[in-house]
Amino acid sequence: MFKPETYSGRRKALRNEVKSGIILLPGNTEAAFNYPANTYHFRQDSTFSYFFGINQPDLAGIIDLDNGNDILFGNDVDMDDIIWMGPQPSMVERGKLVGITNTSPLAALSDYIKDVTTKGRKVHFLPPYRGETKILLSEMLGVAPSGLKAAASEELIKGVVKLRCIKSDEEVKEIEKMVDVAYLMHTTAMKMAYPGVVEQQIAGAIEGIALANAGPVSFPVILSINGQTLHNHYHGNTLVEGRMLVVDGGCESEKTLYSSDITRTMPVGGKFNTRQKEIYEIVLKANMEAIAAIKPGVPYREIHLLAARVIAQGLKDAGLMKGDVNEAVKQGAHAMFFPHGLGHMMGMDVHDLEGVGENYVGYDDEIKRSDQFGTAFLRLGRRLQPGFVITVEPGIYFIPALIDQWKAEGKFTEFINFDKVESYKDFGGIRIEDDILVTETGYRVLGKPIPKTVAEVEAMMAK
Repeated sequence: MFKPETYSGRRKALRNEVKSGIILLPGNTEAAFNYPANTYHFRQDSTFSYFFGINQPDLAGIIDLDNGNDILFGNDVDMDDIIWMGPQPSMVERGKLVGITNTSPLAALSDYIKDVTTKGRKVHFLPPYRGETKILLSEMLGVAPSGLKAAASEELIKGVVKLRCIKSDEEVKEIEKMVDVAYLMHTTAMKMAYPGVVEQQIAGAIEGIALANAGPVSFPVILSINGQTLHNHYHGNTLVEGRMLVVDGGCESEKTLYSSDITRTMPVGGKFNTRQKEIYEIVLKANMEAIAAIKPGVPYREIHLLAARVIAQGLKDAGLMKGDVNEAVKQGAHAMFFPHGLGHMMGMDVHDLEGVGENYVGYDDEIKRSDQFGTAFLRLGRRLQPGFVITVEPGIYFIPALIDQWKAEGKFTEFINFDKVESYKDFGGIRIEDDILVTETGYRVLGKPIPKTVAEVEAMMAK
């Protein structure tokens, strides 16, 4: 946790963004794994944690915009709890940790909300993403679960996005700690990526590193020799010479919930062959030129398109694309090889704030989401600001089903050399991802440098 002043300062800042009524921020509850007493690892709601800081289930926070009160709702433990969990701080003690003096039992929350709504005061809440929270809000507010998303407060959404998107120095330090753990995860994967090893062995090893050094992984590890499947969570393949292993993984802090998200691609056996090296160097160039272009005021969609042009030019030089590169990217021909966005916001959630609505986070009144295949999947398009932490993750993928579809449709034949592409349908995919802080004058790559040039990756694998 941070100092109490951090949390009280955040709540004060939110009051400047939402003008009247109350803000209701429910924390998360325990979720049963396979029977009620056997639960998944508890994960607090990120926005509750941002403003109220306490990593404990069954809490709710109130920010009263009209009288300046903050209230923490939750229950003190009884002897049954102490037997199983040991002594626990009281709610009063927990409140002091985050600058709150007003606490109340959780059961009192419903009556409090009823009193507020009876008086005609506005209750601001965010779109819920968990079933238990939907039921709680539905019962207290009299809104059907299916209608909660529409009833959520846009004023609150925009206020929370505005505050959470700009990372303080102490937040950046937390993210960098997680990137440094990701260094251990990815360099371990490089040292293990040899023929005969089963993917699950590597996935288990790097998840163990996350748990041993920080907290859980920040999302289910993506690790596969079939890297052409962008989010491949199957780990049952045996590594063989001539394939590449895509490893996309990070971890999050057990206490503060800040995360990392890094991708590296490595040749099974430790040496890139000629074909692999050629495509890898294109992705690396796109990664590095995109990072170099980061500075405040630049729309991230423009940097995405820059990376797309680098990829298209590289594929043209390799004989896989042809024609005018700028026109190919304008029409979206590159997206057969690069069908996702360049990156996203990152912080307490690995896709930061995505739960409140991706367009609120990545787009604004000036820059709207594209509807073109590929670019439509760009999660962040708006102008960059100092304090943003973002990912830069270009990739090239040879997806047989997509290649077959576009070829059958005669799509972009003026830009894609389908005859040569056919010989790459066994290639897989490559992605390279780093976590970047937008500074006042440019950018800073966060954390200990993780090998990513051909020479660096091969040297690490040789260890």
